[in-house]
Amino acid sequence: MITDAEAATPALCRLQLGLELKQLRLAANLTSAQVVRKLMCSPSKLTRLEHGENSVVEPADVIALCTIYGADPEMRAMLLGYAAVTKTKKDWWQSPEYRPAIAPSFKAYLALEATAEALHNYEAEFVPGLLQTEAYVRAIHQRAHEGLPADEIDRLVAVRMTRQEALRRAVSPLKFAAIISEAVLYRRVGGAPVMRAQIEQLAEMASHPSVVLQVVPFKVGAHAGMNGAFTMLRLPDAQPIVYLENLDGASVTRRRSNVSLYEEAFNDLQILAVGPEESRVMIEKAIKEH
Repeated sequence: MITDAEAATPALCRLQLGLELKQLRLAANLTSAQVVRKLMCSPSKLTRLEHGENSVVEPADVIALCTIYGADPEMRAMLLGYAAVTKTKKDWWQSPEYRPAIAPSFKAYLALEATAEALHNYEAEFVPGLLQTEAYVRAIHQRAHEGLPADEIDRLVAVRMTRQEALRRAVSPLKFAAIISEAVLYRRVGGAPVMRAQIEQLAEMASHPSVVLQVVPFKVGAHAGMNGAFTMLRLPDAQPIVYLENLDGASVTRRRSNVSLYEEAFNDLQILAVGPEESRVMIEKAIKEH
């Protein structure tokens, strides 16, 4: 439960509102079909509300549902507070500053990341996005998007840096478990000064209260992450979701059998990787190499 709705993001308020509404419905022993008939709305509307998928939640809908469920005044006031945030604040990726630089598929991912309790990420080629320095991000985008105007590169960099605020958000900061290949520490992105500053930031972030960082050494040989990088998001009261990126786009999988494969792979990587303290030693050694 969000303890300070005004400090929370709209995405987090939508998610918490949906979870609470679903719990109220179940406590009232009502099916979705019964509620839809009482509310006189489409089934999809109730589904979107309970999954936190509407960009804005109308207070009138919250009042109507609270009446149907017999919610007490305290609960009603809290849910209306969540709805008010969705009406008065925008998620950062919806602002004109960032919107042109965000593809629709990635916008959906950002909404998931903004509401996730925890994020598990394996990277083989570069530093995880949530731990990158601005200069490192810029070097990656300049190489990946050669010929792109400088102002568009600036937007892409700004999106990446703003995402990192999830680790510092006032309400429910994201718990980030990151595993990287040892190669990430030595792949010189942007030149020696850029890379040194990046590895120094990794060493600093390894002590962040929301971050657990591990390194998979070369010496372990073959491992479960050799098929490529992946990100697994853990959401409140929901099954984990896996996010995958490649050259021609991105995809999300929710299928339980697929997600289980990535859960097993991440668990294997956690076992094969050295612990956080030894990983920090490896990171500090890499600083000297740059």
